[in-house]
Amino acid sequence: MSRKPFLRTLAAAGMILASAVAAEAADAIRIGYQTNVDPAKVEQADGVYDKAFGTKAEWLKFDSGAEVIAAIAGGSIDIGLVGSSPLAVAASNKLPVKTFLIADLIGDAEALVVRNGSGIKKPEDLVGKTIAVPFVSTTHYSLLAALKHWGIDPSKVNIVNSRPPEIAAAWARGDIDGAYVWDPALGAIKPTGTVLVSSTEVAKWGAPTFDAWIVRNEFADKHADVVAAFTKVTGEAYAKYLKDPKAWVADKANVEKVARITGSKPEDVAGLLASYSFPTAAEQAGPELLGGATVKAVLATSEFLKEQGKVPEVLADYAPYVTADFVRQAAATN
Repeated sequence: MSRKPFLRTLAAAGMILASAVAAEAADAIRIGYQTNVDPAKVEQADGVYDKAFGTKAEWLKFDSGAEVIAAIAGGSIDIGLVGSSPLAVAASNKLPVKTFLIADLIGDAEALVVRNGSGIKKPEDLVGKTIAVPFVSTTHYSLLAALKHWGIDPSKVNIVNSRPPEIAAAWARGDIDGAYVWDPALGAIKPTGTVLVSSTEVAKWGAPTFDAWIVRNEFADKHADVVAAFTKVTGEAYAKYLKDPKAWVADKANVEKVARITGSKPEDVAGLLASYSFPTAAEQAGPELLGGATVKAVLATSEFLKEQGKVPEVLADYAPYVTADFVRQAAATN
């Protein structure tokens, strides 16, 4: 699929944002989330965010980071969860957003699974096979990085653009030979497939991925208190889990709420949580993340995507698209 339609969408949406002033009211908070499994899904289910905001938020589910970026660009959501690859695409296209919180560091939560009986036993067997992946996602980035590591020309693999629900359906029909995806689609295809590589290994090869919360600059400027409140609630949710992960997942209510919002199986939630790394508040603001390394990671991802023809240019500085201010502000209110 060409990147041009997506870039045109961003450009058109950017014009809408430039011409529209304060489309949202102070009491309208629209949050785009995905099915990633994380501890804060409990706070989402319990309305803790609403209490912190002082008003009810509208939570909208998306199937990919590309969809979240398009929604933010069009002004239909204010805050959204995206992976590091779509974040790099958005920043490289100069979308007026800021990364204000790292949601997780991706490990085994994303993987390339090949179908049993597909004839794929080793990386070289991917040539000529059909592999599904959501384009402009962290898994798309990881797939391309893995192919580069293995010395396989991506044009020799039939890489098709599919959203996670479509991947699970295509797998069930036998239309694809493999897929690089996350849960719940990942859990649906694993029983009849084999993991060829996970994002843990791809990270060791020099292509780490993460998920992040971003906010439209216009919204952040007008409602900094909302962004700080969101940051604080999420950080506190992570702290509860990190204090004692075993006790946290032993609470059936926690597991049920996470499963309900993400569509994952309750029995899989503990393992899925363990497949991510959730940064502490101190780590968020430190040099390894928002305090420095995140900017470098977005730059490195953008350079790779430029090499792959997925972004038009690499910016000289990605610092304007990352901030630790809200993490620090949230910490100051503790």
